[in-house]
Amino acid sequence: MSKRRVVVTGMGCVTPYGIGVDKLWTNLINGKSGIKEHNLNKEKHLVKIAGQVPVDLNIEAYIDPKEAKRLDKSIIYALIAAQEAIEDSKLDLEKEDRTRIGTIVSTAAGGLVVVTTGYQEMVSRGFHKCSPFTVPMMIANMASGKVSIKYGLRGPSKAVLSACATGAHSVGDCYRTIQYSDADIMVAGGAESSVCDFGIGAFTSARTLSKSNRPPEEVSRPYDRDRDGFVLSEGGAVLILEEREHALARGAKIYAEITGYGQSSDAYDMVAPDPEGRGAELAIRNCLKEANKSPKDVDYINMHGTSTHLGDLAESKTVARIFGDRKENDKLSVSSTKSMTGHMLGAAGSAEAIVAVKTIEKGIIPPTINIVNLDPEVPDLDYVPNKSKEKDVKVALSNSFGFGGHNAVLMFEKAL
Repeated sequence: MSKRRVVVTGMGCVTPYGIGVDKLWTNLINGKSGIKEHNLNKEKHLVKIAGQVPVDLNIEAYIDPKEAKRLDKSIIYALIAAQEAIEDSKLDLEKEDRTRIGTIVSTAAGGLVVVTTGYQEMVSRGFHKCSPFTVPMMIANMASGKVSIKYGLRGPSKAVLSACATGAHSVGDCYRTIQYSDADIMVAGGAESSVCDFGIGAFTSARTLSKSNRPPEEVSRPYDRDRDGFVLSEGGAVLILEEREHALARGAKIYAEITGYGQSSDAYDMVAPDPEGRGAELAIRNCLKEANKSPKDVDYINMHGTSTHLGDLAESKTVARIFGDRKENDKLSVSSTKSMTGHMLGAAGSAEAIVAVKTIEKGIIPPTINIVNLDPEVPDLDYVPNKSKEKDVKVALSNSFGFGGHNAVLMFEKAL
């Protein structure tokens, strides 16, 4: 059986910039950071910054206030992003066979706020006194569940959990679901709300977060010599994936086509990446192989680029090993938009997939900001330092690598 072609027909997101793909894209191409001081218990934290979704978010415009009180914020972000993506796709669900529409909207950490506050309540009031909504608020599959319930989508529905690669795996698995005819349309993405006392504290103890005292917008600095860790962030990002002939038949706007999906495992360490990047290389080569592309065909990579020393070095060396043999005027462009958004964990891969699609649509590559002194250890690549650049992008990759050695790489192409 020949595999079916899959296209992107809608996108939506909630990020530290607020609601909407336009807000995300405009800030990124202008090199504007969404990182600020967090509103948590700062005097008790060593890390005092994060990429928080604005507290004045107009949730009531999307979700009934009574319902919102029964949902973790990660589920709320997923629902808002899904609504924007579905509206953007101009799907008329009344005319669609909803048994052929599915959802994979996942999270890496789930309801950390719900778990921690629920436990505190149980300890103080009694172990039977926490909210009856605690379990459905905290479990990782509930973003997918709530999206499918809201829209009556009865196709495949599940959650993928692979740490920082969660969002990318969710998009990739939706792509596979359509390829093999298990659905015609999939709501694909990730959501996260881990910017809380427990989240900041735990990642600080793991020595992964930056403790820099620079201004917040200057702290996330992938590939810069003085980087010292990532910035925790939150949000949600959803793409509508659709079988190509189905999209064409209804006259949908097609943003791009997904033509490759590579997966692998480092099989190396719980937190640190394989220093040789062997797992990342396997995922990239698997992606290229499926798409029948050579390294010289790729115009841009949205890098995982978290601003950690080991991670940035391993990924950039791997990319140089695969793509580096190119003439100066044909050098591959790569950038890390985490330099501006921070690390959205389970939402990062799907948000960055949106960015890769937008580079194809708009012919603009967002920069890696805060590169002041390029780390002499990183290889000679075009990191698009500090200022966006115009480029005709026909083929873009999005890399996502997670704790535990999980690797996912997505390829998007200009739609023909």
